[in-house]
Amino acid sequence: MLERLSALFLLIFFSPLLVILYIVVELTSKGSFIFKQLRAGKNKKPFWIYKIRTMVEGAETQKSKLKAQNEADGPAFKIRNDPRYTKVGRFLAHTAIDEIPQLWNIIRGEMSFVGPRPLPVDEAKKIPKKYEKRFSVLPGMTSLWIVCGADHRSFKKWMELDLEYVKKKSLWYDVKIFFQTVVMVIKFVL
Repeated sequence: MLERLSALFLLIFFSPLLVILYIVVELTSKGSFIFKQLRAGKNKKPFWIYKIRTMVEGAETQKSKLKAQNEADGPAFKIRNDPRYTKVGRFLAHTAIDEIPQLWNIIRGEMSFVGPRPLPVDEAKKIPKKYEKRFSVLPGMTSLWIVCGADHRSFKKWMELDLEYVKKKSLWYDVKIFFQTVVMVIKFVL
């Protein structure tokens, strides 16, 4: 309950920033301000995740054309310098500002501040059985994988970090990861 109230407070706190970002995103690219995607949550239960749109309109349909550029060595789809990013979107994604609408997912009880990042449903179905335990907790806005350098980790290491998080999960561990994320974002912005 405390986490949901904290998320509500932060959503209210960030609402002026969201208004500004809405104007910037609308003026610089076509498409809706909010991007939603079906993701696998706790116990693989599907839910709609919300983000500020960072890519061009129709980016999901372009995914198949970019399959050869996929840099992930597992069932996930990742391109470090994805050509689908808008100019503003690249900054929003790399600073994690695009994740602010996920506070709504926390309020709804679908996510937590810290936990394994939720995968798109089609990718979650391809996760090897030995990593299934990552789905035993709520997914998070940030994770151990992110603070350990998400862009520089193999799929296997990503999954191992998710399992390590599940094993060590506690309030203090979550607080530590959350503040490491805040420091990481501040360093990137500055």
